[in-house]
Amino acid sequence: MNLAINIPDPAASTYGQIARAIEYLSTPGPETPDIAGLANALSMSERALTEMFRKWCGLTPKSFAQAVALDHARKLLRENMSVLDTTYEVGLSGPARLHDLFVTYDAVPPGIYRARGAGLEMAWGLAPSPFGQVVLMTTQYGVAGIAFADEGREEAAFEDLAGRWPNARYRRDDSAVLPVARRIFDPVHWNPDQPVRLVMIGSQFEIKVWETLLKVPAGHAATYGEIARSIGKPSAARAVGRAVGRNPISFVVPCHRIVGSTGSLTGYHWGLVRKRAILGWEAGLISGG
Repeated sequence: MNLAINIPDPAASTYGQIARAIEYLSTPGPETPDIAGLANALSMSERALTEMFRKWCGLTPKSFAQAVALDHARKLLRENMSVLDTTYEVGLSGPARLHDLFVTYDAVPPGIYRARGAGLEMAWGLAPSPFGQVVLMTTQYGVAGIAFADEGREEAAFEDLAGRWPNARYRRDDSAVLPVARRIFDPVHWNPDQPVRLVMIGSQFEIKVWETLLKVPAGHAATYGEIARSIGKPSAARAVGRAVGRNPISFVVPCHRIVGSTGSLTGYHWGLVRKRAILGWEAGLISGG
């Protein structure tokens, strides 16, 4: 199956350069970025590099690196370890927080999960995002899947999602998912009057974990252990980790905000480079850059 599609989206094409920059920044340690060396490695001037970062996420390369540094993650943990013990506070500032409030969700009937998607029709397609191309799946209930698809890996990304619900019917429709992708990834289209509706398809335990992830606001971090305690399963940190790893709705269900107990970024189903990219991008939104 040939899934490739050419989407002329500036943000999506910029992500390739951003990803290379993040890899470079992460090598010596993002706390002390070598901006001149990074610009040289990308065959850019320092000014052009800074402009690229500012346009993409509203931060300078140095500020971006600091936003995803280990010390910063530890600071977030120290300041916000109790965030999951509180209810949503609408007064929290920042457009990224507003995005969290523009999402509603529900779970499909348990029978559909047990039947591995039988009876569901999935409309799916490829769309651009600030973090590269995505495979996006929707059902009559709402968005059921978002997976990042690196160049040449579109088919693998589709199969990763489709394999979770092998008995569902799949219909490709890029035009149908494109406006949904815009509402999810473009802050200009974040509208409280048109919330993005999610549908969660998983075991009861997985859905409970994913619902809890939605309570971790942008600019905050939580650990696997904290998630486990918040759902009343304090000894289930490893099981929580597996459920986080199986999150099928990337970005919107923010598994990228979950870190290790020491503040380390740990793994991410779609790659640590992309996890750093999303965290830095969110930091730019919160800073009002």
